[in-house]
Parts: sequence; structure tokens; C-alpha cells
Amino acid sequence: MLRRHFLSLTAAGLVAATFAATFAGGARADAPFIVVQSTTSTQNSGLFDELLPKFTDKTGIEVRVVAVGTGQAIKNAANGDGDVLFVHAKPAEEAFVAGGDGVERHDVMYNDFVIVGPPSDPAEVAGSADVVAALTKIAAAQAPFASRGDDSGTNKAELRLWDEAGIDVAGASGGWYRETGSGMGATLNTGTGMGAYIMTDRATWIAFGNKGDYQIAVEGDPKMFNQYGIILVSPQKHPNVKAQEGQAFVDWVISPEGQQAIADYRVDGQQLFFPNAVGD
Repeated sequence: MLRRHFLSLTAAGLVAATFAATFAGGARADAPFIVVQSTTSTQNSGLFDELLPKFTDKTGIEVRVVAVGTGQAIKNAANGDGDVLFVHAKPAEEAFVAGGDGVERHDVMYNDFVIVGPPSDPAEVAGSADVVAALTKIAAAQAPFASRGDDSGTNKAELRLWDEAGIDVAGASGGWYRETGSGMGATLNTGTGMGAYIMTDRATWIAFGNKGDYQIAVEGDPKMFNQYGIILVSPQKHPNVKAQEGQAFVDWVISPEGQQAIADYRVDGQQLFFPNAVGD
């Protein structure tokens, strides 16, 4: 059974640890490699463990992943610290390209967000498929809610939904609404420990190994759709970008072979991501 272990790191610590891991020795010094700035869900779910060896075997190009929140990944790529951006916040990705930092955005795959909660279900939202109504009930009950609070793709989606519900979570910060400033795995660990509701991408939840008696409480709302995209960082704006190798990775991910590899990846028999790069 595939399980992932999550470290409770601060955002700064996560970045430092990830850079240390990805740039440590072990690969041939002369082997071609690219740096992919990506989100924690693609790493924590085990997807990259499945995909990257296949790409490397085919091309000889090593992929070194920096797995942080989507907001931080976009900032890193905008600074030229990477060759490819692979994240899940479409408006921010489109702005990245429009600003000249990326060449072209491609849809890659999707899954969805869910809200998980304790068996006591203090806000009585279990079984709901209306996320705005569920968040309204959580706020009315002042039931504990653990947010990543890290400008990640998940955090961006969560804040959009709170806004749609008309809830001022900034005003509730430090009370029933708690911001961890951490990645998804660390936030799940913190949230389950405090009996809080948590919004997570489904892939990370499936792969999460510390569920205890927690269950999915809210799921199935189209508003919780979670699209991923991939972009070659602009070599015109950032001359250090390895354009040929980076484009090879983009092309492979959206190719029939890469898309099939995504579709084939499962944890406990469950498909985590659904490829949708048809037409690219």
C-alpha cells in the first residue's frame, strides 16, 4: 500500500528543504536536467514518483522538482528559478503567461477539492454537495477550520469559496479559523489533530496516511473542480531557462503517453488525476 509521510515544516523551511533535496548530489554531473516548480499535491500524492522515471527513461533528462504552494511556485518561476511551471491556479497561470514569464499554458489534468471533517461533525455538513452552504454552516457554528493560508492553489480556491459564501475569514483568523502557513500534508496533520474541518485536494487526501477517523464531509460540487496546467518558463525573459529540455517535458506530459501515465496512476485502487490535455 502506497503511503506518503508529510513533514510539518514552515513555508520557509519547506522551500529550503526542497531545494536541498532536489539539488543534492546523486545524479551524474553531466546528465541533462530541468527544474520544475510545482505544487505540493503533485509531489505528496506520489504522482511525480510515477511520472518522472518514465520521462527520464525516454529522454535521458532528469527532472528536479521544487514542491511548494502554487503561489510560491509562480513567484519562483517568475524569478527565473526553474524551467517549467506545473501548478493548479488557472487565473494566476494565465497572468504568468500574460506578463511574459511563460511561453504558453496547457491544461494537463484535473481532480477536485473536498472538505474533510471529524466524525462529530459539529457544523452538520457531512454528506453535503453544496460547498458554499457547508462553509456558511461551518462559520455559523464557529467550528474549527484549518486553512493552509499559504497562497497555494488550494488556499486560493478556498478563499474564493469563502468570499462567495460572504464570510470574512480574515476577521475570524486566530479564532475558529486557523491558518497554518504550511503545505497540504502538514495542514492535514494539524487540522486532524485539532478536530477541524479542512479543505484539501482529493489526491493528497487519498494518499494521506494519518486520516484517523476523519471522513470526506463535503464533495461533488462543481465549484470544487481543480484544474492543473503546465507552462514552459520564458527563455526570452529568463535566458538561463533550458528551453529545449523544458519543452520536451511539457510535450511529453501533454502527449498521449504522458496523459496515459497520469490516468494509470492509482493509490489503493483509486485514480487520483484525470488527464484532459486533449487538443494540445
